[in-house]
Formats: sequence, C-alpha cells, structure tokens
Amino acid sequence: MSAFTVVWAGQLVSLLGSAMTQFGLTLYVFKQTEAATSLALMGFFTVLPLIAFSPIAGALVDRWNRKLVMMFSDIAGGTVGTLIFLLYSSGHLQLWHLYVGGFVIGAFQAFQWPAYSAAISTMIPKAHYARASGMMSLAESASNISAPILAVALLGLIGLQGILLVDIASFLVAMGTLIWVRIPQPTTSKEGQEAQGSLLQESLFGFRYILARPPLLGLQTVFLFVNLAQNFGFTVMAAMILSRTGYNQLALGSVESAAGLGGVLGGVLLALWGGPRNKVNAVLFGMALGGLLGAVPMGLGQSLPVWMGAALIGSLIGPILNGCNQAIWQAKVPPDIQGKVFAARRMIAWMASPLAMLLAGPAADRFFTPALMPGGPLAEVFGPWVGVGPGAGMGLMLVLAGLTEAAIALLAYALPFIRQAERLIPDHEAAPSRSASSPMGAS
Repeated sequence: MSAFTVVWAGQLVSLLGSAMTQFGLTLYVFKQTEAATSLALMGFFTVLPLIAFSPIAGALVDRWNRKLVMMFSDIAGGTVGTLIFLLYSSGHLQLWHLYVGGFVIGAFQAFQWPAYSAAISTMIPKAHYARASGMMSLAESASNISAPILAVALLGLIGLQGILLVDIASFLVAMGTLIWVRIPQPTTSKEGQEAQGSLLQESLFGFRYILARPPLLGLQTVFLFVNLAQNFGFTVMAAMILSRTGYNQLALGSVESAAGLGGVLGGVLLALWGGPRNKVNAVLFGMALGGLLGAVPMGLGQSLPVWMGAALIGSLIGPILNGCNQAIWQAKVPPDIQGKVFAARRMIAWMASPLAMLLAGPAADRFFTPALMPGGPLAEVFGPWVGVGPGAGMGLMLVLAGLTEAAIALLAYALPFIRQAERLIPDHEAAPSRSASSPMGAS
C-alpha cells in the first residue's frame, strides 16, 4: 500500500487546507448575513453540479487516465482558491462569488471522486479496500480536528486572506504526490466491453448496471433517503451553534474538532480492523446509531459538552459505515467500469441532497426559528426538549432528521434483498492492471 499511502498523505494536506478555508468562509458568510439560508446555499451550489455532472464524469473517468483526472481536479480547486483570495484581498468578494466558486469546485469533484475510488481498486489488493476507505476517512477527520482550531487561531494572526493562501499551497502538495506515484489503469473486463459505446450510452451504463442488480439499487436508495434527512438537519448545525452561543467561533470550532476526533477514531478502527464480515449490517445499523446518537442529541443539546459528545459519537460511526459500503461496491463492480458505476451510485445517493439544503435554510429562517421563539406556536410542545430562543428551531430540525434517519435504516434492514446484498451479488473476478502510461482519452 506504499503508493496509495503517498497519495493519501497528499490528500490529507489538501483536506486540511480546504477544511480551514471552509470554516473561515462559514464564519465570514454568517457574520455578513446572520441567516441559515446563506450557509445552505453555499452547500447547495457545491453539491448540485457534483450530482448533475456525475454520469458524464463517470464515463469520461473510465475513458481517461485517472491520475490526470485527479490532478486536473486539484488544479481547478487551487485556481478557484486563488480567485477568491484575489477578490477578498481587493475588497470585492461577494456572496455570489462564493456560490460560483462552489459550483466550479463541485463540477470538478464530480470527476475526482469516481477517479480516486476507481484508482484505489487498481492500486491495492481487494482485502485492503475497507482499510483504504478507513484511511481516507481518517484523513478527512484528522483535518477536521485541527482545521477549526487552527482557523480560529490563524484568523487572528493572518486573517482569512492568509488561510486562503495556505489552502492554495495545500493543493500544490496534493498534485506533487500524484506526480510522484504510478497509478495503474485497469484491464478491460467483460462488463467493460459491454459498456463501450457513445458518450451518452456510457454515461447511462452505470444506471443500467445498478438497476439490473436490485440489492445494490436498494442499498443505494437507502442512502438517498438517509442523506435527504441528514442534510436537512446538519445543513443548519453551524448556524444553530452560532445562534445559541452568540456567535462564539471557538464553540463552533470545538464542536467541529470533536467531530474530527470521532472521525479519526472511526477511521483508525476501520483501517486496523478492516470492518466486520457482514458489511451491510455495519452500514444499516451504523446509519441508525448515527441518527440516534449523533443528530438527536446534537439537536436536544443546549451546551458545548453535549454538542461535542454528539459530534464525536456520530462522526466515529460515519467512517465505519461509509468504508464498509465502499468496500462492498469495490468488491462487486469490475475496476474498469467503476468510474461509470460509482458516478451513478453517487447520483442516486445524493440526488435529493441539494433539495434538502435548499429547503433547510428557509425552513429554519421562516418557520422553525420563529416557531420556537418565546410565545411561538411550537414553544410549548417542543420547548421542554430543545429549549426556546435563538437556535432552538434548528435544534428541532436536527432531532427530526436523526429520528427519520434511524427509522429508514431499520426499515431497510427488514427487507431481505437489501440485508443480504453481499450474498446475492457475487464479487468481480480479479484481473491484472496495466501501466498508467495510457494517454488522456484512451478507452
């Protein structure tokens, strides 16, 4: 796993820079607007292109050199960061600039994730798929531990301008690691031969592949509904904490760092353990526990220790369930078509997420927040549980999201064709990989 570890280290640095920028921009936007809708729109404009472009991105990833696709995605992220830096430094940065920047980054991330996921399948043995997913979750979570606290400290020393420069430098590090390693291209499988055709046909192939395998479709449909509920709640989490603490940056940073610590623990556990033998059970029960032990107490809590505990527990579960799900798909789908199939898989799971983000902000600002202010129509019923006043309405949104997430996961477990997905779908046959020297555009 040496080559993968080098790429992983570069991604760790890049994720740290991006997480610091995200935290800094979250504070900047909320301070400018004091509205949950503004934060929700930042997420919406990033996720929308990621989903919309996924089918064509997956088809092109399987045609192109995956290493170059990943490098171009890093270049795009660095370019957007540079433009935001220049706009902020000149005093011309506006909200719509951040929305456009998020859209561009999301569009290139539509290419990066299937390319990265498919590249892992050719870099390491099948037995280490779950461990690799655990390491990637570890990288994301490790950056989330230090990024909020570092961002709070650096905002006072070098400001948002300096943090943006750090982010730009982190993209250069990530590109450097990709240049250093060799990433094999997969050989063509029987399924890969069947998938060949026009760009439109190849873009739709991933959906046809999943639709022909109801257990995989069912598993991904569970993610669709769970993501819908989860995004409706967690889109307003930062606004809830800032509202309940009087815009306390350190409080928000502490909660996000606790979430990062939980993710690190979950990622380390999965990387060392490799996950349970029955990975579907880990996915479904992980979803249920994430809702009941993460989102629900996050919404009910009215103090920093409770929020930090909920963030830690919920984030500890995330890498395990996501890593197990990733291992299932990497084992079942031949590597040479994983770009197409994984792009379709992501679109199915996330297609409702932009809607949840789009609804969450206005729902918080126009209904839930006023309804749980003193004298509001829901204050008497839910006030004893989530409190009354600024942020209480968004707390109720998190509680409802967590309960819904758990109910969906437990209902899915009652369906045999989902519960037995690993047994019903055979693993793909391992095939040797070929050199990574194929030029961009090769099939």
